[in-house]
Amino acid sequence: MDFVCYNSIMDYHKYPFGAVKYDDTVWFNVILPRNLMCSGVNLVIHSDGHDNEVISLDWERMEGENEEWWGISYVPRHSGLYFYHFEYVTAFGVTRIMHNGDRLGMLNGSGDKEWQLTVYEKEFTTPDWIKGGIIYQIFPDRFCSSGKTYKAPADRVLRQDWNGEPFWKPDKHGKVKNNDFFGGDLSGIKEKLPYLKGLGVTCIYLNPIFESCSNHRYDTADYNKIDPLLGDENDLRELCAEAEENGISIILDGVFSHTGDDSVYFNKYGNYKSVGAYQSKDSPYYPWYKFNKYPDDYEAWWGFMNLPEVDEENESYREFITGDKGIIDKWMRCGVKGWRLDVADELPDSFLESVRKAVKNADPYGFIIGEVWEDASNKYAYDQRRRYFLGSQLDSVMNYPFAEAIIDYIRSGVVEGFSNKIQTILENYPKCVIDTLMNHIGTHDTVRAITRLVGESDEHRDREWQSSKKLSEEEYELGVKLLKLASLVQYTLPGVPCIYYGDEAGMEGYKDPFNRRAYPWGEENKELIEWYKMLGKLRSSCPSLKDGRYYSVSEAMGVLCFTRKSENSETMVIINRNDHYIDYYIPGDWTASTPVLGNRDGIIVRLKAFDGAVLIK
Repeated sequence: MDFVCYNSIMDYHKYPFGAVKYDDTVWFNVILPRNLMCSGVNLVIHSDGHDNEVISLDWERMEGENEEWWGISYVPRHSGLYFYHFEYVTAFGVTRIMHNGDRLGMLNGSGDKEWQLTVYEKEFTTPDWIKGGIIYQIFPDRFCSSGKTYKAPADRVLRQDWNGEPFWKPDKHGKVKNNDFFGGDLSGIKEKLPYLKGLGVTCIYLNPIFESCSNHRYDTADYNKIDPLLGDENDLRELCAEAEENGISIILDGVFSHTGDDSVYFNKYGNYKSVGAYQSKDSPYYPWYKFNKYPDDYEAWWGFMNLPEVDEENESYREFITGDKGIIDKWMRCGVKGWRLDVADELPDSFLESVRKAVKNADPYGFIIGEVWEDASNKYAYDQRRRYFLGSQLDSVMNYPFAEAIIDYIRSGVVEGFSNKIQTILENYPKCVIDTLMNHIGTHDTVRAITRLVGESDEHRDREWQSSKKLSEEEYELGVKLLKLASLVQYTLPGVPCIYYGDEAGMEGYKDPFNRRAYPWGEENKELIEWYKMLGKLRSSCPSLKDGRYYSVSEAMGVLCFTRKSENSETMVIINRNDHYIDYYIPGDWTASTPVLGNRDGIIVRLKAFDGAVLIK
């Protein structure tokens, strides 16, 4: 019997929707058939580290001839993660109501999972300035060169072929040094601010810019210095100031779980005047690192010995990064508006809390976004439940679950289950987090979006294969169409869309370093550039895309339809992933809507193959 007793995304079953503040009242309603002759219903709820509470629901009323409504109000006693299910009592005993991953509690007893209720601190807010905007991610060495000449350390290779292939082959010692530099710099980014403004960009996220020996700069050598090939502190100040004049904020990459072995702090090769941790146990930096057997046996990030791990709970290190006039404070005084925290799930709770205090002390509106690849609300890492969204750590995260849902749907054409993936995140995250989610479909750590959409899988493929594999003309043509669809979904889901530099220009490529080629200035895909400019205007013309709630309308046979509804505005998005034309019949109350993309004829929206439409009312 497929009777739905409970659906956590429906307001008449649970109100309010999603995560709640710890002093909010939550209403639960369970619906049961009259012929069950139920004598009682219980809410069974518990939070991490606490025993079950069993609370009786009240019989409320009959609906029609065969529905009994049972309800209860519940006030969480503290912030944290709660899990709950229901029980009903009949003459045959006690039966549980749970779900199987779709949030539907069925009478047939098919479920085996509890529902999640995220409860966060009532003071928790996120910065308004990021909401409704567009983020642009830049890999600094590969975006734009101003042509300035900088003095480079001797171990770096300065490339003169902007459009050349990045080095990827191991040297005679079997190492890939990542020491070739194409010359992108901060002044080059400043020159392109008008271009970024034309895309509707309101925030630039920069991959690491501090001094490092590699082109990716995740092996920090000196947190106090801008890398000499990018410019200097004054260049960063000028970039932040001019960006602000263009309505654009700058956030930096905070790489605080490890440093480089070739750094002021570790100084394995003696390239710095400091006494590094590798050189002496008397070094002021020695307590920062985790030595098993001094000096060559030490903890390193994922086993990469050039990335020695730091002890983020060491008082000296924490003060250096998060203390008064520490690293975070120093660079925010230059005009930086926030930080993306590399491998946030590998940073201790206490360190994340110190980072938040440092950022908010420097700027109450500073933005903190973490790199977390899974559902960040319930992630378990290092034998403990993480507390990212309870109010004392992150503002938001890089939204990999949305990225995977979008890519999977647009690549395969299978739409069924899409909204369930979206609603799971929306139900688990606080509303203030949802409105600031970094919604990317590609980053420096993933295959380029257009390649993922139409290219062969890179699974079990080596770099030799990845370096030579390019999309055929037919694949690329289809890739452009699919990238348009994917980006349309990306731009209209809750959160803030993020463009990985060059995706809007049609850049292709597999994993690092092939996804980190230089931006193809003068050879961009003009069709895609214009498309992304249109998307930027579309976001500003649809107010509900800033903070409106997501509602699934339909998902079947390759066609997706959903709405975003805010207090004074509503937007409908229709996506046709099929390779043929369709007519989509919209609800009657949308006949007075205005198309901002596509055409409507009464209750019919006509969509070509690989086409989308957006309506607003």
